Amino acid sequence: MIRLLLAEDQGMTRGALALLLGMEHDMEVVARVGRGDEIVDAALLSRPDVALLDIELPGRSGLDAAADLRTESPECRVLILTTFGRPGYLRRAMEAGAAGFLVKDGPVEELAEAIRQVLRGETVIDPALAAAALGAGPNPLTARERDALAAAVDGAAIADIAKALRLSESTVRDHLSSAVGKTGTRDRVEAVRAARRQGWL
Repeated sequence: MIRLLLAEDQGMTRGALALLLGMEHDMEVVARVGRGDEIVDAALLSRPDVALLDIELPGRSGLDAAADLRTESPECRVLILTTFGRPGYLRRAMEAGAAGFLVKDGPVEELAEAIRQVLRGETVIDPALAAAALGAGPNPLTARERDALAAAVDGAAIADIAKALRLSESTVRDHLSSAVGKTGTRDRVEAVRAARRQGWL
């Protein structure tokens, strides 16, 4: 049996996925979590063969958790399953060590086959998303610019961002200004929106 871990914050979707995948003759859902910061502990406890991770989860993103799993549970293959088919997300998922990336609107049979494929060592990527990612180019933002934009998401003051990132206020202003320039936007609010749209945040 293929042992599966599901990480999905919407309880109804998580339950439906578990039910549908459990109907496959060769699959068993051994763990379900609704938060990103629960993924690694659940994987260490249940020892899944494949982890199906949503990206936008409370506590920790599925992309960050995928990178953690590569270190903490390297035998577990990761398949990102998301509503948001953004090119930047695909690139970040591959960098985090994910073996696959699918959007949620596909049939469950396709998902089941993708699980079998990644378990065989193959990489599975939504074709339309792969084409979009190739055309989008790499993420132009540095790690620090991404951190500054992420901290600015809720309209935090420069002083608060600086404190959170342990940087000087002038350095934070420089990172935000650079991010605004690279995203071709007018201010940090627009820069956050543009970066999210591309999957860079």
